[in-house]
Amino acid sequence: MIHTELIQEPLIRSLAAPSAWPFAVEAVELMETHISWVLLAGEYAYKIKKPVDFGFLDFSTLEKRKHFCEEELRINRRLAPDIYLQVVAISGTPEQPELEGQGEAFEYAVKMRRFPADGLLCHRPGELSSELMDRLARQIADFHGRIDSCPQDEPWGAPDLVLHPMVENFRHIDQLEHDPDLEAQLERLEAWTRQSHARLADTIAARKRDGFVRECHGDMHLGNITLVDGRTLIFDAIEFNPALRWIDLMNEIAFLTMDLDEKGRPELAQRVLNRYLEQSGDYEGLCLLRFYQVYRAMVRAKVTALRLGQGDLEAEEREQLGMEFRKYLQLAERYTHGGASGIVITHGASGSGKSRAARKLVMEIPAIQLRSDVERKRLAGLDAQARTQAEVEGGIYSETFTRRTYDRLLELAEAITAAGFVAVADATFLRREQRRIFQELAQRLDAPFLILEMQTPEAVLRERVRARLEMGKDPSEADEAVLSRQLEQMEPLEIEERACTLSMVPDQPLPMAELKERLGFS
Repeated sequence: MIHTELIQEPLIRSLAAPSAWPFAVEAVELMETHISWVLLAGEYAYKIKKPVDFGFLDFSTLEKRKHFCEEELRINRRLAPDIYLQVVAISGTPEQPELEGQGEAFEYAVKMRRFPADGLLCHRPGELSSELMDRLARQIADFHGRIDSCPQDEPWGAPDLVLHPMVENFRHIDQLEHDPDLEAQLERLEAWTRQSHARLADTIAARKRDGFVRECHGDMHLGNITLVDGRTLIFDAIEFNPALRWIDLMNEIAFLTMDLDEKGRPELAQRVLNRYLEQSGDYEGLCLLRFYQVYRAMVRAKVTALRLGQGDLEAEEREQLGMEFRKYLQLAERYTHGGASGIVITHGASGSGKSRAARKLVMEIPAIQLRSDVERKRLAGLDAQARTQAEVEGGIYSETFTRRTYDRLLELAEAITAAGFVAVADATFLRREQRRIFQELAQRLDAPFLILEMQTPEAVLRERVRARLEMGKDPSEADEAVLSRQLEQMEPLEIEERACTLSMVPDQPLPMAELKERLGFS
């Protein structure tokens, strides 16, 4: 290790000079993390791995660094093929290095196409939008849908391997000196992690068996997502440890939502989570989300702690890192307290504004939207935007298939509520029987129940249905014939239902204060 350090230190100094490069370079920028150096030169970026061994990663030999450079190229080209170009050898001497040289290599680097640093989402949390989160959620769900599931004879994703890096986070943090209050907080977090793992071990094993452990990105936070020409680009996947990459899909989405929470954008964390679940259908994985969010907050705390443990920090940087470290611990502890649960159903014909109200609600509180139009098509093996050309009461809109759809919504609502979230079932709920079974579920789960009634005039309904069909961007296929049938079949709310109903008229702001109060939020 000493010999390698003696080589790398003069190498980095040499490459910091524009004259060292084989192409014209006006200036070289150097970026450093706890595991690598990144040299920005002209149109390219070259990443050189540090000769470190932290246990969870080992770059201590040239052979290992070359291997992990090749792995970094392979796994990142899945999401960013235009950015990750090749692995290059560095020959010559540390004092006179030859990038992409023909002689014997004494170091390796990953060559990437450079992109503007100001596009990183971590640098612009206040500029992020719901529309961007929707695009990102679709991109992640598509990626998760096409990557390989872990073979059953491989160890990745097994309960004991899931726990190991979680415990290791605490061991690395323990290497720093802490005050008694911080020590107590770390002890609480580790105890909660171990207890939750024991409670969820069977679920973790079942998730692997059912194919939800896949070769993911592994490090999907806002610092590894950028905007390039208006497109979201996800880069810098974990190459150094397969156990940190072959993970549960919910572990992956937990990192992104945690990071949005930490950046002060919880409404966007809710947005991307809801859109991801709508795309993937993985609502059953929600029972693991907070468990993995705590883990991900501790990952960031550990990375910050490792940087704090390196001795080349200015006082201002050390103070900033210390604040970040404590902030991640506070966020992790907040997740351990869980969340309030409940069941909300909508009531109104097509075009009444149910989905719009549900979307607003799930960005205000920890709630998950279940769209009947999406789940109906998922049951039929269809994409949400598919057009079936079914008759008013035929095909997937038959009485039998509609019953299957509501049964599925009920099943998912129970899973969501049990996971500590509010389930928002976004459907017409025309009939008293459809509403009754959801109210009974809430009573059985001892959870609040609320009907969100949309009081929309028929003329407005017809105008909205026509406009929605013309745009062709909504999963709903309801036309005016369907709307007419719905209005004929609608069974009005009964007196006892009115006690748990909140009514809304078109263009009325969502009455969040009353909604939160009736759902038990302070």
